[in-house]
Amino acid sequence: MASEKATALVLRVVQFSETSSIVTLFTREFGKLRAIAKGARRPKGPFESALDLLALCRIVFRPKSSDALDLLTEAKLERRFRPFERDLASLYAGYYVAELLIELTDQHDPHPPLFDLADGVLADLSRGGPVASLVLRFELVALRILGHLPSLDRCVVCGTAVEDRPRVAFGQWEGGVLCHGCRIGKRHVVLVSADVMRAIRDHAGAGDAWRQAQTPLAETGELRAVMNHYLSHLVGHPLRLHRCLATLAGNRP
Repeated sequence: MASEKATALVLRVVQFSETSSIVTLFTREFGKLRAIAKGARRPKGPFESALDLLALCRIVFRPKSSDALDLLTEAKLERRFRPFERDLASLYAGYYVAELLIELTDQHDPHPPLFDLADGVLADLSRGGPVASLVLRFELVALRILGHLPSLDRCVVCGTAVEDRPRVAFGQWEGGVLCHGCRIGKRHVVLVSADVMRAIRDHAGAGDAWRQAQTPLAETGELRAVMNHYLSHLVGHPLRLHRCLATLAGNRP
């Protein structure tokens, strides 16, 4: 097959041999790719040290048929991911973006808006943006783009509008809020505070209201519990970086 060019984020790099690596990339044009980068571990090679985790680069690759690895032939660095002031929470948040892209997307299934979202969030993290807010924004907009956003205003079972209350029933398995009648007998239902539901709705919206949204520090643990459980159920297993996101409760907002 002919070579293709793309803009890519580096999601994972695994040593394949003394000189080569297997890389997982998320490209704007072709979606997620897994490719072998021959010579990537040599001091001088065709990749110019571009294959760092979360780096933005321009790549040239040769697609392979079926489940075979693509062949990465060139990568030119556009931007490295550098956590703001070496902040640990920013670093974990960047790694979490990569983990979600790996877990939520399929091979060769492009989602340009998702690529732009991830690229923008990583840039904001490098500039010292609000870590907890950027993580929540990425999670919810990624879910919306991919068709997995939970129902936040109407009962996910019967479709009736759910009234604002001090606490709202949220069905983790059902995929959204539940009215009083439909929550009866359901498993894995949590009562979510009004402040947390407001933050989730604001961060899931299409506008910029999320930038002004405030989540009380006392509610951050509850918010992360809701999102972590929902995403773990969606992908079928606990996400590795979820345990690291606990640092967000005691770090910068």
